[in-house]
Amino acid sequence: MTLLYAETSTDSATELLHALADDPTRPGLRDRTIEAWLPLARHLAHRYSGRGEPADDLIQTATVGLIKAVDKFDPDRGVDFAGYAIPTIIGEIKRHFRDRTWSVRVPRRLQELRLAITEANSTLTHTLGRSPTVPDIAGHLGVSEEDVLEGLEGARAYNATSLSTPVSADGITELGDTLGGEDHEYELAETRVALGPALATLDEREQRILTLRFYGNLTQSQIADQIGISQMHVSRLLGRALTKLRTQLAAGL
Repeated sequence: MTLLYAETSTDSATELLHALADDPTRPGLRDRTIEAWLPLARHLAHRYSGRGEPADDLIQTATVGLIKAVDKFDPDRGVDFAGYAIPTIIGEIKRHFRDRTWSVRVPRRLQELRLAITEANSTLTHTLGRSPTVPDIAGHLGVSEEDVLEGLEGARAYNATSLSTPVSADGITELGDTLGGEDHEYELAETRVALGPALATLDEREQRILTLRFYGNLTQSQIADQIGISQMHVSRLLGRALTKLRTQLAAGL
């Protein structure tokens, strides 16, 4: 990889690192060292552009990784700074995508799998000259096809759609308007299932009175006229029938 540094040469940037190692308390030396290697951080940040994150956020994240690399680098280990800083900066960028950009939190394994699938998809598209299939990606990553499918499904949590998003041509209807609400009828489902056998325990006159009262919406006086008994008698029969139903329903539920 060839990197072009606009602000300073690689040699002078390396010299600053050694000078910082020799005298870490020297005023301004750390800042100049970080500034000298900023082109490396910007270059790595641009590699991850186009994934839905603002370029400024990526550069800021890469700079944080660079600062960590500068502070922890030890020239005496015999490793050149670029070889140490690059994985440090990339790791910081990947953590940013993992921890800050998901609309819905998913396990870290799925987050990392999504990144791997994205990179594999890009690589295989160029290699195969077509869009890779699930088996292609699984073979490239050395995982099962089920893992790839799980990663693709988990990737749906990366971006969320606002409930205020218009879904009609006139822009009046929003996505939230199309979502169903709580159906309170479900709470009565078990009661309705048990109601049939409970009604069967009533005699014919009790069933008729309940039907006229609650399905026919007749008053007790109107029911009394139809059946040929007094309104007071209707009231007693109605109360007795309801008590039977409550007992049967309580026993059944």
